[in-house]
Amino acid sequence: MKVTIENKNLHDIQADIEIVFVIDKNLEHKWVQDRDTLEALGFKGEKEEVAFLPEKRRIYVGTSLDHDEIRIATAKAVQTLKNKKFKRAKIGVYIQNCPITNIKAVTEGAILGDYEFTKFKSKKSEGGLDEIVMANEEYADKSFTIQNAQKAIEEATIVAETTNLVRDIVNTPPNEIYPESFAKLATQLASEEGIEVQVLDEKDLENEKMGAFLAVARASANPPRLVHLSYKPQNPKAKIAIVGKGLTYDSGGLSLKPSDYMVTMKSDKSGASAALGIILAAKKLELPVEIHAILGLAENMVGGNAYKPDDILTAKNGKTIEVKNTDAEGRLVLADSLCYAQEKVEPDYIIDIATLTGACVVALGEYTTGVMGHSDELKETMLKAAKSSGELAAELPFNRYLPKLLKSEDADICNISSSRYGGAITAALFLSEFIEEKNKDKWLHLDIAGPAYVQKAWGYNPYGASGAGVRVVIKWLQQKFVFNQKHP
Repeated sequence: MKVTIENKNLHDIQADIEIVFVIDKNLEHKWVQDRDTLEALGFKGEKEEVAFLPEKRRIYVGTSLDHDEIRIATAKAVQTLKNKKFKRAKIGVYIQNCPITNIKAVTEGAILGDYEFTKFKSKKSEGGLDEIVMANEEYADKSFTIQNAQKAIEEATIVAETTNLVRDIVNTPPNEIYPESFAKLATQLASEEGIEVQVLDEKDLENEKMGAFLAVARASANPPRLVHLSYKPQNPKAKIAIVGKGLTYDSGGLSLKPSDYMVTMKSDKSGASAALGIILAAKKLELPVEIHAILGLAENMVGGNAYKPDDILTAKNGKTIEVKNTDAEGRLVLADSLCYAQEKVEPDYIIDIATLTGACVVALGEYTTGVMGHSDELKETMLKAAKSSGELAAELPFNRYLPKLLKSEDADICNISSSRYGGAITAALFLSEFIEEKNKDKWLHLDIAGPAYVQKAWGYNPYGASGAGVRVVIKWLQQKFVFNQKHP
């Protein structure tokens, strides 16, 4: 899908079909040329309501000027035109406050809404739009420049296409993507963008004393990998470590998952996939921050040498961990990966991204990321970025009582809480034990277990992977280090 803008009025642009947004149910706007037909169809312009008029070569979608509603409306139009013979659509510009925000929203909605994962389909879908052209004409005659619009389209295209790349990686099955093949893919993609790559194999992990990470991977025929990607622009404003959980498959280990819960566990690599996408997008956008993406890649399988409940593991920082449940494996991989990031990178900020807990889905639902950390100010900046990016996020608060639930009688800490409640927060508090005291207020944990992989379409997201984490972290980087939090 390609999105462009032409320095022409809407009427003067040649296209196969016109997309018209009905804003706040206003059927009296000059762009709504088919009022009688729409009224006859009972079309009221409700959000996400679509009226496709092929004989008029127009498609109407109800929406508001909110940027995420614009994304959804654009995706609805694109999805309605799937398998149709219309190739080129035209659309006006819809501005709410900032001139470029909804231009980006249309671009992202088009590219994200057009996504399909068809790699393993013998028959591919045919037809659908190839291009959406924006006009130099605005819904309420607000002013904007073609140059700024073109830049907005370019930036949004990078972010949306990278999100789709992450969707592809997450959707790919575990027989295709396992730690070694993921590491090779990350190396290839990073090298194409001039990003530095270092890959640590199992011997390197032993040398780094990553006993928790190695225990998780022990029973798999596919050995683990840690991938360290580095984007280093000149005169960076900050140094950021992004640590991603990359369980390319999770059977639960000896604490075996029920079969229904094992299906979709290819998605347990969503955090590492997002971290890879973030650094690729940051490089393409030339963001003025040094970024290190640390991908902890392993399989949690069953075998005679599998790590066991009651085992005591020693993490990279020397802390001992009593294993109570081998299905709480992601936090073990992240614990060592976070230690590695702090030692090797010495970052100004640390963000870890993980499909960490089903408890987060219970707390917030399938569509929302849980944001946790010790710094209220830092959490607020991420929540603000989420709102601007279109990703849903909410805070899950720490308190002084929950850490006590991780107490072990035989080791420094248990890998799961002694209570069934508050599991998303206690998992984050477990990770906090591997954040150095000087870095506590520099660290954020994003639990993307809900939105990373959903078995139904929602908004501009298809069945399966959503690419959760990419857009929100890129927006956070832009707001904090490029726009100084003043830009949408």
